[in-house]
Amino acid sequence: MAKVLVSDKLSDAGLEILKGFPGVEVEYKPGLKEDELREVIGGFDGLVIRSGSKVTAKVLEAAARLKVIGRAGIGVDNVDIPAASKKGIIVMNTPTGNAVTTAEHAITLMLSLARKIPQATASMKSGKWEKAKFEGREITGKTLGVLGLGNIGRIVANRAQGLQLNVIGYDPVLSSERAKEIGVELVSVDELFRRSDIITCHTPLTADTKNLIGAESFKKMKDGVLIVNAARGGIVDEVAIVDALKSGKVGGAALDVFVEEPCSPEHPLLKLDNVILTPHLGASTSEAQERVSLEICEQVAKYLTTGEIKNALNVPSLSKEVAAKLEPYLLLSRKLGLLLGQLEPVDVREVRVTCTGEAGEMGVRPIANVALAGYLARHCETPINQVSAPHEAKERGISLVEVVESNTRGFASAVQVTVIGAIDTHTATGTLSADGEPRLVHLNGYELDAHIHGSLILMHNDDRAGVIGKVGTMLGERGINISRMQLGLDKKAGRALSLWTVDGTVPDAAVEELRKIEFMRSVNVVEL
Repeated sequence: MAKVLVSDKLSDAGLEILKGFPGVEVEYKPGLKEDELREVIGGFDGLVIRSGSKVTAKVLEAAARLKVIGRAGIGVDNVDIPAASKKGIIVMNTPTGNAVTTAEHAITLMLSLARKIPQATASMKSGKWEKAKFEGREITGKTLGVLGLGNIGRIVANRAQGLQLNVIGYDPVLSSERAKEIGVELVSVDELFRRSDIITCHTPLTADTKNLIGAESFKKMKDGVLIVNAARGGIVDEVAIVDALKSGKVGGAALDVFVEEPCSPEHPLLKLDNVILTPHLGASTSEAQERVSLEICEQVAKYLTTGEIKNALNVPSLSKEVAAKLEPYLLLSRKLGLLLGQLEPVDVREVRVTCTGEAGEMGVRPIANVALAGYLARHCETPINQVSAPHEAKERGISLVEVVESNTRGFASAVQVTVIGAIDTHTATGTLSADGEPRLVHLNGYELDAHIHGSLILMHNDDRAGVIGKVGTMLGERGINISRMQLGLDKKAGRALSLWTVDGTVPDAAVEELRKIEFMRSVNVVEL
């Protein structure tokens, strides 16, 4: 019998799903604290949780027979996934179970904001009849800008089209062809800011999206624009939006998520009349709670009884022999994907992964899937791995092509990742050094020999005297230590590509200063 522990409150229907599977025994103990969970976890093969249970490394140390952790919902911040992976424990979630509910909440916030429903309700409950004060806006024919066209963003776009809104969207890893299929005009983020009457956020919170809507972006927007955020706290700069709301640049905001939750009673947003605030209710409907309970219980039971894996967030355990040989190539391919995912968007249509030598002999599929996961990682709402990456790519109109070649390109073994788009193509080739470390040997036609880890500055410039010196001086003056620098030359074109490994983070101001150097063509900061 496979024993499953349910350590958070779950619907009766979900519990019945688990109990109904032959070969599964269930114990229901909601509300266990970390030490209590650690004390009992050693006797279970499966664990089903919500957000309450904290599955820390300390808990996992005692999980002698645990095979799978199922999270009813999307977020897995309460699970130490690296620690689970090291023990061969699969972590699953239900990435689409809350999608409709969260999308409906965003639409509700938008309509309430346009018609000032909460403010009018509060006024009437105080005994007033202020009809003129709460004149609203009609949304028919207005332009809605959707930032992020993942599962939730696509549903919002669909519902908005039914309300006869003109929908435009920004998503760096959605093809324009796929956008056209779902009736959305794909635009740059700056064009979205410029054209939208209403903007709704549906991106993950990453280094690229933190404070994406802030002081500089407000300058590009229409006067009186409406802002909705039911995605992640931190995408909207809370200090900047307070100023924009007070000045009238932003006509109103509806926010469900915040940098700090619960919000402080002294938060300045609470004092503004043109703001609607809800306490992170995006996924809070009875239907969604029931749905994620049913989904996760079925997923966990099927894995324990048949081996079927669905919505896994980490790589399933492999035999020691295969894992030892494959792991360095998986690390290499993920880093190549991460690197290409942080270069200029190309309106991606295809990701092509080519393996040669030993990498090709072991099977290209896991290497290709991990490279794809790396490419998508910074652009998706939920964690992406080799299991979920192909599905996410298909939803975004991206094809994954796997190639094995006999030509080793001068190396005993190599992995090449090519991102092909309607606008341009990016290609990165890597190999393993003698000590098994990932090395970048080609990037977009330039020959290199670079370590790929940590914080990197990638610069493309005309091959002119003095450029490298100016870069070194500028970084030194800002106290940015350079640990390595690799240079590739295209003598025919008279251009150079350099990769600078630096200690710590690179401020935005430093990047802008580097871009102003004479003969500089582009500067990208890449985090690996």
